[in-house]
Amino acid sequence: MRVPADSDFTSRLRSAAVTARVGLWLGICFGVAFVTGLVSHYAQVPDQPVPFPTSPSWGYRVTQGLHVTAGTAAVPLLLVKLWTVYPRLFARPPRGARRLVVTAAERASIAVLVAAAVFQLATGLANAAQWYPWAFSFRSTHYAVGWIAIGALVVHVAVKLPVIRRALGADVDDTSQDRPAATEAGVMSRRGLLRATWLATGVAVLATAGSTVPFLRRVSVLGVRSGDGPEGVPVNRSARAAGVTAAATSPAYRLSVVYADRVVSLSRDDLAAMPQSTQSLPIACVEGWSAGATWTGVRLRDLLDLAGAPAGHDVLVVSLQESGAFRQTHLQSNFADDQRTLLALQLHGQPLAIDHGYPCRLIAPDRPGVLQTKWVHRLEVQA
Repeated sequence: MRVPADSDFTSRLRSAAVTARVGLWLGICFGVAFVTGLVSHYAQVPDQPVPFPTSPSWGYRVTQGLHVTAGTAAVPLLLVKLWTVYPRLFARPPRGARRLVVTAAERASIAVLVAAAVFQLATGLANAAQWYPWAFSFRSTHYAVGWIAIGALVVHVAVKLPVIRRALGADVDDTSQDRPAATEAGVMSRRGLLRATWLATGVAVLATAGSTVPFLRRVSVLGVRSGDGPEGVPVNRSARAAGVTAAATSPAYRLSVVYADRVVSLSRDDLAAMPQSTQSLPIACVEGWSAGATWTGVRLRDLLDLAGAPAGHDVLVVSLQESGAFRQTHLQSNFADDQRTLLALQLHGQPLAIDHGYPCRLIAPDRPGVLQTKWVHRLEVQA
């Protein structure tokens, strides 16, 4: 079978005019995903030089929703962009050592960009679906490759900036920058191809955005979290999967609040007898889904006061589950002292379902869902 040549691709749809316009929006999507990804990563770092803010309480919900939405929108954009530049893969290398080296370096950077972009989108979508067919850590690897992808994108834009500026400055039907072989009309006009691309991108966003935007849930057929779950709030990890059912429902359950050499032990009935606070706080997860909820429970600050812990201290929150990356979470002092941070006993006025963290769970404003520890049994005030 003969390897295709650049001259075999004659459609005028594969033009710099189309590539630049699709690439512009693809770059915006990658930029939004990168910035919001940095926010999400920083929110999960235990030792933060600058404390992650507790307000607005819905901040993480917005940034993570934007992150997944931008990544989803990038999928059809990337496919169309790759289709428009595909013929260049078969272009003959130029003559002359200097031009050959420059071309080789440019193609190598593009290979890195494409590989990193495909990896980020594929693993991001798999994470949203909670499907992990790999052995590496998703969070650290996705974060590292994100830097590679954005770095390669910056280099690519810098190299191609003159071409991009000319293409965007001219009419979409301008042929001055077309490849010599691009001489035949395509199956549709260039404007038609762009409209189809924008439509496909919009459909992809609407089909998934309901995980974050409640009123879109009826049309978001690909949304991995539709709002199903006890009290209308989705569940990522069930009590059975965490192996905590027996311990969480045992009459012997006690919450331990530890500060220095002082330990306060409380049953669930003791917690229910304390002054209760009700807060409307969303829960938002790294997979992109979120849900608004009304939580009732004991202010965490009140529990720390029982143990004599002063303000300004971080807290280690320990779950009943015996394994898992988030069995223990680090709660920064600004969250611990915030009056909205609760050890919740109820959700929407009903006792917590065991899959939502019965007998009690942490809920704090503007905090990733993976850090809203369920089945809490120990609070350790850090020195």
